[in-house]
Amino acid sequence: MTKKLLAEALGTFILVLFGCGAAVIGGATVGFTGIALAFGLAIIAAAYGLGAISGAHLNPAVSLGMVAAGRMSAADCAGYAAAQVAGAIAGALVLYCIASGQAEYSVAVNGLGQNGYGVGYLGGYAMSAALMFEFVMTFIFVTVILGATGAGSTAGFAGLAIGLTLAAIHLVGINVTGVSVNPARSIGPALFVGGTALSQLWLFIVAPLAGGAVAGVIYKLGLTRA
Repeated sequence: MTKKLLAEALGTFILVLFGCGAAVIGGATVGFTGIALAFGLAIIAAAYGLGAISGAHLNPAVSLGMVAAGRMSAADCAGYAAAQVAGAIAGALVLYCIASGQAEYSVAVNGLGQNGYGVGYLGGYAMSAALMFEFVMTFIFVTVILGATGAGSTAGFAGLAIGLTLAAIHLVGINVTGVSVNPARSIGPALFVGGTALSQLWLFIVAPLAGGAVAGVIYKLGLTRA
């Protein structure tokens, strides 16, 4: 189990460092498309590099979806979630250290790729829109993961399908919430940015977990299972 938890922590570390790093360091150079690809490619890298060890959930919402689908125990889910959050915090810390190497960088101004909503955050979308987006997109994301890794799926293509789905979700929603669909990914940067990012963090924990759980229940009922 220790090896699995280490794989989950390392994989989530990669996800935050690459994805949020593209937003903070790449910024205007890569644009929304580049950020979306960074998140998607990070998932693909972790899935193929670490998936054989732990399944590469890298996301408490995915692990909860696995529990709801009957494919993981609650105890294992708790361990996975703790490892994922730890990896996300470590990823955000390393990103902060790198970004701080530029004299003009300020975490208060430039942030760490944190999620948010409302006036002053990217498109200025309302809380209701943020809730809807995070719930629905996490439901879709976890549904794809369960299907791509379940019985009847095409062997060897799960990582690609999952990574491309995450990239597509980012292409749609970066301007809405910065895209979480992953409580761990949101917790890491928010802890260092503080302020509004921390006060809005609840949404990026509750909505993804709810979306993942519903996806798992529907899968267990057989409606989205081969």
